[in-house]
Amino acid sequence: MKKLLILSGKGGTGKTTTAAAFSRFSQAKAVADCDVDAPNLHLVAKMSSQPTKSDFYGSKKAKIDTEKCIGCAACVDNCRFNALIKTDSGYTVSEYACEGCGVCTLVCPTGAAVMTDDVAGELVLYKEDVTFSTAMLKMGRGNSGLLVTAVKNALTSAAPDAELAIIDGSPGIGCPVIASMNGVDMVLIVAEPSLSGLSDMKRILKTAEKFGTKTAVCVNKYDVSPQITDEIKKYCSELSVPFAGVIPYDKQVSEAINNGMSIADVECPAREAMIDVYKKTIAML
Repeated sequence: MKKLLILSGKGGTGKTTTAAAFSRFSQAKAVADCDVDAPNLHLVAKMSSQPTKSDFYGSKKAKIDTEKCIGCAACVDNCRFNALIKTDSGYTVSEYACEGCGVCTLVCPTGAAVMTDDVAGELVLYKEDVTFSTAMLKMGRGNSGLLVTAVKNALTSAAPDAELAIIDGSPGIGCPVIASMNGVDMVLIVAEPSLSGLSDMKRILKTAEKFGTKTAVCVNKYDVSPQITDEIKKYCSELSVPFAGVIPYDKQVSEAINNGMSIADVECPAREAMIDVYKKTIAML
């Protein structure tokens, strides 16, 4: 299985739009959305079956046994995260404030404070003609990198014979992006022609370099700032990073997305440009 990961240095560049179009153009049998903090590829994936869902367990969190709690407040006095809440029956733990450090379990004189498994998110797997793997991390939870790895492992296990996998990653360069990069064959970075887009593209190129992964760059909405688009091309040339092409700003793209459609299904200038970027990317892959 060849794995193509589509990333961006920042949000809103068109990364998911590109991933959705590539999955249509390639007729890929394996697709994953690894943006577990805010997955949205499913909105245009057109999956019709009921998915298989399973809990994802992250770090442990504290829990107070109210029958054992004597209200001594030792846990409150020693919690650096102000995660304990006073109730009529003693104390309870805020699931959003608790960092799972376990200090409360050490200082509790009656053993009322214990560490328990915490459901940090949900894995979702669709198995149709196309296998689609995704997940949603619960608010305030960590372990996003582990959840991304679980999404990729589920995809590989469910579609072992697929020739190509299109993977939509997270924006930025944090843990989920690093987990997404691990083990892929190529990364396509969708850049935005703005100063922040240029800066963030440079950061993610440096991150990809650490993995030694084949990398290419394309620019979405290039005509919004031709000058910065030229700077991006120049920077890629200086680093010998392949440039896969440009996609123009196109109002029909926004209309298609708002209607839950991929631009691969709409005749428009952006679609024609995206096809060219797709062909160049697949040739490099």
